[in-house]
Amino acid sequence: MFSGQDHTFMSRALALAHQGLTTTTPNPRVGCVIVKDGLVIGEGFHKKAGEPHAEVLALLAARAQVGADGLVAATVYLTLEPCAHFGRTPPCVTALIEARVARVLVAMSDPNPLVSGRGLEALRHAGIDVRCGLLQSEAEELNLGFISRMTRGRPWVRSKLATTLDGKTALNNGQSQWITSAAARADAHAWRARSCAVLTGAGTVLADNPRLTVREVETSRQPLRIIVDSQLKTPLDAAIVGEHANEVMIFTAAAEAQKKQDWLALGAEVIELPNEDGKVDLPALFEHLGRRGLNEITVEAGAKLNAALWQEDCLDELLIYVAPSIMGPGRPLFELPELQSLGELSHWRFVEAELIGADCRLRLRKS
Repeated sequence: MFSGQDHTFMSRALALAHQGLTTTTPNPRVGCVIVKDGLVIGEGFHKKAGEPHAEVLALLAARAQVGADGLVAATVYLTLEPCAHFGRTPPCVTALIEARVARVLVAMSDPNPLVSGRGLEALRHAGIDVRCGLLQSEAEELNLGFISRMTRGRPWVRSKLATTLDGKTALNNGQSQWITSAAARADAHAWRARSCAVLTGAGTVLADNPRLTVREVETSRQPLRIIVDSQLKTPLDAAIVGEHANEVMIFTAAAEAQKKQDWLALGAEVIELPNEDGKVDLPALFEHLGRRGLNEITVEAGAKLNAALWQEDCLDELLIYVAPSIMGPGRPLFELPELQSLGELSHWRFVEAELIGADCRLRLRKS
């Protein structure tokens, strides 16, 4: 169904889509390559919401190179089904039809209910040869957060953890800097950069006073910082606030009126979402973030919040950096209740294991 040449050009389209890794939110990451007579005549990737989509940029580049007539009978390689509705920009499917291309190869259909097959159907109705599924798993991996938000109404939630070989994240006195190497920390910043937001708990803020900004890698924007703080104990001068309080969201269960007003005066956003136990309703929190257009969330929190997220079934992926060291007594990855049988174990599956400097990065997802 797909030739070796098809794989080559779609791989290029995926590489282009990857260039929008940190910038496209809330939109998906999309790349496009236009080919005629075996040669690339135009390519593009979506950079930012409100700006032209990948197809439009690729068509513009192709017209500049070969003229409008040169697009006739061309083949388009697209990592995501073209939109068929008016959003901030016109529907891309119309632009492809008007360009009179002959073939459109798509990696994956769009999970957005506003599109969801309509773009492919419109192309076929116009007499264009449409094929879908080329390098689909790679395209889906690139847009896990967008798919999650479109199909589940909530972001993809990834918890980043650093541990010793015996599963300790800090000494009993709280000291944890640094368990892992500089290379591992820089790699973790790259995962932080691709996220729409970094989420932590009030306990981590009070104990470590982290900034949770991207510093070890280049980025054109900083993710939002989200604090889960049931009693609104976070100090106003915490490092996580910095000079941009308007990029901070605090979810609380019970906020004193004056404390809330103080945070609002700084420019932060305070959302009250209590559950029956007087704590923050975590599933409702992620549903709220989904409605706000956030695709990927990275959790950088302590054992208590990670355990609560685990127990509330809010974690989709674990990103664990394992240092080649043994600590002995210390703080665990998760503060979970004791099990009574092995049948109660929570099972995950490994999706990646890679050496990062002296450490090993593991990625796991639910079985």
